[in-house]
Amino acid sequence: MDAQAYLAERGALVDGRLDELLPATTMEPVSLHRAMRHLVFPGGKRLRPALAMAAAEAVGAPPEAALPMAAAVELVHTYSLIHDDLPCMDDDSERRGRATVHIEYGEAVAVLAGDALLTLAFECLTNEAVDPLCAAPAVRALARAAGAAGLVGGQVDDLAFATTGGDVEVVESIHARKTAALIAVSIVGGARFGGAAEALLARLADFGRAVGVAFQIADDLLDEGEDDGCSLLRALGPGPARERAESLLVRALSLLEGLGERAEPLRELARFAVRREL
Repeated sequence: MDAQAYLAERGALVDGRLDELLPATTMEPVSLHRAMRHLVFPGGKRLRPALAMAAAEAVGAPPEAALPMAAAVELVHTYSLIHDDLPCMDDDSERRGRATVHIEYGEAVAVLAGDALLTLAFECLTNEAVDPLCAAPAVRALARAAGAAGLVGGQVDDLAFATTGGDVEVVESIHARKTAALIAVSIVGGARFGGAAEALLARLADFGRAVGVAFQIADDLLDEGEDDGCSLLRALGPGPARERAESLLVRALSLLEGLGERAEPLRELARFAVRREL
Protein backbone atom coordinates (compact mmCIF):
# COMPACT_ATOMS: atom_id res chain seq x y z
CA MET A 1 0.00 0.00 0.00
CA ASP A 2 1.21 3.51 -0.86
CA ALA A 3 0.64 5.63 2.25
CA GLN A 4 0.97 8.93 0.44
CA ALA A 5 -1.55 7.91 -2.22
CA TYR A 6 -3.92 6.80 0.55
CA LEU A 7 -3.48 10.14 2.32
CA ALA A 8 -4.27 12.01 -0.89
CA GLU A 9 -7.37 9.93 -1.63
CA ARG A 10 -8.77 10.10 1.88
CA GLY A 11 -7.76 13.75 2.17
CA ALA A 12 -10.02 14.58 -0.76
CA LEU A 13 -12.94 12.98 1.07
CA VAL A 14 -12.38 14.94 4.26
CA ASP A 15 -11.73 18.17 2.33
CA GLY A 16 -15.16 17.85 0.77
CA ARG A 17 -16.77 17.43 4.18
CA LEU A 18 -14.80 20.32 5.68
CA ASP A 19 -15.82 22.59 2.81
CA GLU A 20 -19.46 21.76 3.52
CA LEU A 21 -19.06 22.44 7.25
CA LEU A 22 -17.14 25.71 7.15
CA PRO A 23 -18.99 28.99 6.50
CA ALA A 24 -18.36 30.56 3.10
CA THR A 25 -15.85 33.40 2.99
CA THR A 26 -18.58 35.72 1.68
CA MET A 27 -20.71 35.28 4.82
CA GLU A 28 -20.55 37.86 7.57
CA PRO A 29 -18.42 38.28 9.56
CA VAL A 30 -16.16 37.84 6.56
CA SER A 31 -12.88 38.26 8.48
CA LEU A 32 -13.78 35.44 10.87
CA HIS A 33 -14.88 33.04 8.17
CA ARG A 34 -11.81 33.72 6.04
CA ALA A 35 -9.60 33.22 9.10
CA MET A 36 -11.31 29.91 9.88
CA ARG A 37 -10.53 28.61 6.40
CA HIS A 38 -7.02 30.07 6.24
CA LEU A 39 -5.20 27.00 7.61
CA VAL A 40 -7.86 24.40 6.84
CA PHE A 41 -7.32 24.94 3.10
CA PRO A 42 -4.73 24.09 1.96
CA GLY A 43 -4.35 21.51 4.68
CA GLY A 44 -1.41 19.48 5.81
CA LYS A 45 -1.05 15.73 5.35
CA ARG A 46 -4.53 15.05 6.81
CA LEU A 47 -2.91 12.24 8.78
CA ARG A 48 -5.40 12.26 11.64
CA PRO A 49 -8.50 12.07 9.40
CA ALA A 50 -6.83 9.35 7.33
CA LEU A 51 -6.12 7.35 10.48
CA ALA A 52 -9.79 7.65 11.45
CA MET A 53 -10.90 6.34 8.07
CA ALA A 54 -8.29 3.59 8.06
CA ALA A 55 -9.54 2.51 11.49
CA ALA A 56 -13.08 2.25 10.14
CA GLU A 57 -11.78 0.08 7.30
CA ALA A 58 -9.81 -2.04 9.76
CA VAL A 59 -13.04 -3.03 11.49
CA GLY A 60 -14.85 -3.78 8.24
CA ALA A 61 -16.64 -0.50 7.47
CA PRO A 62 -16.26 1.83 4.48
CA PRO A 63 -13.97 4.83 5.07
CA GLU A 64 -16.89 7.23 4.70
CA ALA A 65 -18.35 5.86 7.95
CA ALA A 66 -15.60 7.71 9.83
CA LEU A 67 -16.07 11.09 8.14
CA PRO A 68 -17.78 12.77 11.14
CA MET A 69 -14.80 11.92 13.33
CA ALA A 70 -12.26 12.62 10.61
CA ALA A 71 -13.60 16.12 10.01
CA ALA A 72 -14.03 16.89 13.70
CA VAL A 73 -10.47 15.90 14.54
CA GLU A 74 -9.06 17.99 11.70
CA LEU A 75 -11.00 21.00 12.94
CA VAL A 76 -9.61 20.53 16.46
CA HIS A 77 -6.09 20.03 15.09
CA THR A 78 -6.30 23.24 13.03
CA TYR A 79 -7.67 25.21 15.99
CA SER A 80 -4.69 24.03 18.03
CA LEU A 81 -2.24 25.15 15.33
CA ILE A 82 -3.80 28.62 15.17
CA HIS A 83 -3.52 29.03 18.93
CA ASP A 84 -0.03 27.50 19.11
CA ASP A 85 1.20 30.07 16.57
CA LEU A 86 0.00 33.06 18.63
CA PRO A 87 2.57 35.50 20.07
CA CYS A 88 1.72 34.33 23.59
CA MET A 89 2.56 30.74 22.62
CA ASP A 90 5.16 29.87 19.95
CA ASP A 91 4.96 33.23 18.14
CA ASP A 92 5.28 31.76 14.64
CA SER A 93 4.84 33.81 11.48
CA GLU A 94 4.44 30.99 8.94
CA ARG A 95 2.43 27.76 8.84
CA ARG A 96 1.76 25.42 5.91
CA GLY A 97 3.67 27.71 3.56
CA ARG A 98 1.65 30.84 4.31
CA ALA A 99 1.38 33.56 6.93
CA THR A 100 -0.09 32.38 10.23
CA VAL A 101 -3.64 33.42 11.00
CA HIS A 102 -2.72 36.11 13.51
CA ILE A 103 -0.28 37.66 11.03
CA GLU A 104 -2.91 37.69 8.28
CA TYR A 105 -6.02 38.65 10.28
CA GLY A 106 -4.81 39.98 13.63
CA GLU A 107 -4.42 38.32 17.00
CA ALA A 108 -7.99 38.79 18.22
CA VAL A 109 -9.57 37.31 15.08
CA ALA A 110 -7.07 34.42 15.20
CA VAL A 111 -8.14 33.55 18.75
CA LEU A 112 -11.79 33.70 17.76
CA ALA A 113 -11.21 31.67 14.57
CA GLY A 114 -9.61 28.95 16.67
CA ASP A 115 -12.54 29.05 19.09
CA ALA A 116 -14.99 28.78 16.19
CA LEU A 117 -13.19 25.75 14.69
CA LEU A 118 -13.17 23.99 18.07
CA THR A 119 -16.90 24.46 18.57
CA LEU A 120 -17.64 23.50 14.96
CA ALA A 121 -15.91 20.17 15.60
CA PHE A 122 -18.52 19.24 18.19
CA GLU A 123 -21.35 20.45 15.98
CA CYS A 124 -19.98 18.13 13.29
CA LEU A 125 -20.22 15.16 15.65
CA THR A 126 -23.76 15.91 16.75
CA ASN A 127 -25.63 16.91 13.59
CA GLU A 128 -28.74 15.04 12.50
CA ALA A 129 -26.83 12.77 10.10
CA VAL A 130 -24.67 11.24 12.85
CA ASP A 131 -25.72 8.09 14.71
CA PRO A 132 -26.55 9.32 18.25
CA LEU A 133 -25.25 6.06 19.72
CA CYS A 134 -21.81 6.94 18.34
CA ALA A 135 -22.07 10.70 18.81
CA ALA A 136 -22.17 10.86 22.61
CA PRO A 137 -19.07 8.73 23.30
CA ALA A 138 -17.24 10.38 20.39
CA VAL A 139 -17.94 13.86 21.78
CA ARG A 140 -16.85 12.82 25.26
CA ALA A 141 -13.63 11.24 23.98
CA LEU A 142 -12.75 14.19 21.74
CA ALA A 143 -13.45 16.70 24.52
CA ARG A 144 -11.13 14.81 26.85
CA ALA A 145 -8.41 14.50 24.21
CA ALA A 146 -8.59 18.21 23.40
CA GLY A 147 -8.94 19.52 26.95
CA ALA A 148 -7.00 19.80 30.19
CA ALA A 149 -6.34 16.05 30.34
CA GLY A 150 -5.01 16.04 26.80
CA LEU A 151 -3.89 18.63 24.28
CA VAL A 152 -4.37 21.77 26.39
CA GLY A 153 -2.72 20.30 29.47
CA GLY A 154 0.15 19.02 27.36
CA GLN A 155 0.63 22.46 25.85
CA VAL A 156 0.77 24.07 29.31
CA ASP A 157 3.50 21.67 30.41
CA ASP A 158 5.31 22.13 27.09
CA LEU A 159 5.40 25.91 27.64
CA ALA A 160 6.84 25.36 31.11
CA PHE A 161 9.37 22.78 29.95
CA ALA A 162 12.11 25.28 29.05
CA THR A 163 12.27 26.46 32.63
CA THR A 164 11.64 23.20 34.46
CA GLY A 165 13.69 20.79 32.35
CA GLY A 166 12.58 17.17 32.50
CA ASP A 167 13.53 13.58 31.87
CA VAL A 168 12.27 10.98 29.41
CA GLU A 169 9.15 10.27 31.44
CA VAL A 170 8.24 13.97 31.57
CA VAL A 171 8.81 14.42 27.83
CA GLU A 172 6.71 11.38 26.91
CA SER A 173 3.94 12.51 29.26
CA ILE A 174 3.77 15.82 27.39
CA HIS A 175 3.85 14.11 24.00
CA ALA A 176 1.19 11.63 25.07
CA ARG A 177 -1.18 14.50 25.81
CA LYS A 178 -0.23 17.19 23.30
CA THR A 179 0.20 14.91 20.27
CA ALA A 180 -0.81 11.33 20.91
CA ALA A 181 -4.19 11.99 22.53
CA LEU A 182 -5.63 13.48 19.35
CA ILE A 183 -4.13 10.73 17.18
CA ALA A 184 -5.55 8.04 19.47
CA VAL A 185 -9.02 9.60 19.55
CA SER A 186 -8.99 9.81 15.74
CA ILE A 187 -8.36 6.08 15.48
CA VAL A 188 -10.80 5.07 18.21
CA GLY A 189 -13.49 7.40 16.86
CA GLY A 190 -13.11 6.08 13.33
CA ALA A 191 -13.38 2.51 14.57
CA ARG A 192 -16.37 3.40 16.75
CA PHE A 193 -18.23 4.86 13.77
CA GLY A 194 -17.24 1.69 11.93
CA GLY A 195 -19.04 -0.45 14.52
CA ALA A 196 -16.10 -1.81 16.55
CA ALA A 197 -16.68 -3.51 19.89
CA GLU A 198 -15.44 -1.88 23.10
CA ALA A 199 -12.66 -4.42 23.66
CA LEU A 200 -11.18 -3.64 20.26
CA LEU A 201 -11.55 0.11 20.86
CA ALA A 202 -9.39 -0.20 23.97
CA ARG A 203 -6.70 -1.97 21.97
CA LEU A 204 -6.85 0.65 19.24
CA ALA A 205 -6.51 3.40 21.85
CA ASP A 206 -3.23 1.82 22.99
CA PHE A 207 -2.17 1.57 19.36
CA GLY A 208 -2.93 5.23 18.79
CA ARG A 209 -1.08 6.43 21.87
CA ALA A 210 2.05 4.50 20.91
CA VAL A 211 1.93 5.74 17.31
CA GLY A 212 1.30 9.28 18.52
CA VAL A 213 4.35 9.45 20.76
CA ALA A 214 6.50 7.84 18.05
CA PHE A 215 5.12 10.35 15.52
CA GLN A 216 6.24 13.24 17.72
CA ILE A 217 9.73 11.74 18.04
CA ALA A 218 9.86 11.46 14.24
CA ASP A 219 8.85 15.12 13.91
CA ASP A 220 11.60 16.14 16.32
CA LEU A 221 14.17 14.08 14.41
CA LEU A 222 13.13 15.73 11.14
CA ASP A 223 13.56 19.13 12.81
CA GLU A 224 16.94 18.21 14.30
CA GLY A 225 19.19 21.25 14.54
CA GLU A 226 16.36 23.60 15.43
CA ASP A 227 15.46 24.40 19.04
CA ASP A 228 14.97 20.94 20.57
CA GLY A 229 12.68 22.24 23.31
CA CYS A 230 10.58 19.47 24.80
CA SER A 231 11.86 16.48 22.86
CA LEU A 232 13.49 13.11 23.34
CA LEU A 233 16.41 14.43 21.29
CA ARG A 234 17.18 16.72 24.19
CA ALA A 235 16.59 13.98 26.77
CA LEU A 236 18.26 11.03 25.00
CA GLY A 237 20.08 12.13 21.85
CA PRO A 238 19.15 11.29 18.22
CA GLY A 239 20.18 7.62 18.17
CA PRO A 240 18.30 6.48 21.28
CA ALA A 241 15.33 8.69 20.35
CA ARG A 242 15.11 6.97 16.95
CA GLU A 243 15.31 3.56 18.66
CA ARG A 244 12.53 4.58 21.04
CA ALA A 245 10.29 5.61 18.11
CA GLU A 246 10.90 2.29 16.38
CA SER A 247 10.18 0.29 19.52
CA LEU A 248 6.90 2.16 20.00
CA LEU A 249 5.96 1.43 16.39
CA VAL A 250 6.71 -2.28 16.77
CA ARG A 251 4.59 -2.40 19.91
CA ALA A 252 1.76 -0.55 18.17
CA LEU A 253 1.75 -2.87 15.18
CA SER A 254 1.57 -5.89 17.46
CA LEU A 255 -1.74 -4.56 18.78
CA LEU A 256 -3.29 -4.97 15.32
CA GLU A 257 -2.62 -8.70 15.17
CA GLY A 258 -5.70 -10.63 14.14
CA LEU A 259 -7.28 -7.80 12.14
CA GLY A 260 -6.00 -9.18 8.86
CA GLU A 261 -5.50 -7.50 5.51
CA ARG A 262 -8.26 -4.94 6.04
CA ALA A 263 -6.06 -3.26 8.68
CA GLU A 264 -3.15 -2.82 6.27
CA PRO A 265 -3.93 0.85 5.57
CA LEU A 266 -3.82 1.52 9.32
CA ARG A 267 -0.52 -0.34 9.64
CA GLU A 268 1.01 1.47 6.69
CA LEU A 269 -0.07 4.90 7.93
CA ALA A 270 1.58 4.11 11.26
CA ARG A 271 4.81 3.12 9.51
CA PHE A 272 4.67 6.27 7.38
CA ALA A 273 4.05 8.50 10.41
CA VAL A 274 7.06 7.14 12.28
CA ARG A 275 9.56 6.33 9.52
CA ARG A 276 9.22 9.45 7.35
CA GLU A 277 12.71 10.15 6.01
CA LEU A 278 14.32 8.68 9.13
